[in-house]
Amino acid sequence: MRIVITEFISLDGVVQAPGGPEEDTDGGFTHGGWSHPYFDPEVLGGAFDAGLAGAEALLFGRRTWQTMAGAWPDRAGDPFADRMNSLKKYVVSGTLSDADLTWNNTELIPAEGAVDRIRELRATEGGDLAMMGSPTLVRTLIAEGLVDELQLIVMPVLLGGGKSIFPTDGGKRPLELVSTTTAKTGAQVCVFRPAD
Repeated sequence: MRIVITEFISLDGVVQAPGGPEEDTDGGFTHGGWSHPYFDPEVLGGAFDAGLAGAEALLFGRRTWQTMAGAWPDRAGDPFADRMNSLKKYVVSGTLSDADLTWNNTELIPAEGAVDRIRELRATEGGDLAMMGSPTLVRTLIAEGLVDELQLIVMPVLLGGGKSIFPTDGGKRPLELVSTTTAKTGAQVCVFRPAD
């Protein structure tokens, strides 16, 4: 399986709380919902639809999973929501238990040993293991060399600080730009893969 990451990201590399004001206020973050003015249903929505079409399963960190699990089950009847709800889901957590997994078709990956389990999943046959949000987990997977594709939806805004998906360990990780598409809002969908 390929691990494919899709993130809304500001020009200064922030991925925190793109969807709403109360989504993630860690560190005093006050710009929640910052992505809305730049969303283009045709280009950005199409990128998400295409990403989900290639997904065999979804991988989340705990906070992103809890946000998604609180939203998507109530949206049944929409093709995108139905696909989200039907896919196999994995959530990495050190605090959730199996009893907390209320979103159908979810499997818990305990935080201890999570990288090894994700490495095993990646080595199995199948489609994409798609990720959205989950900056702490994404940062770890990038650091471990386990990300096969980064689809960054770059929004023309500076947020001045917030959570990032990029490791700060000083490691150099060359990427190849595979494609870029510009939306009428100025957002760009940039697909990167590790350079050989």
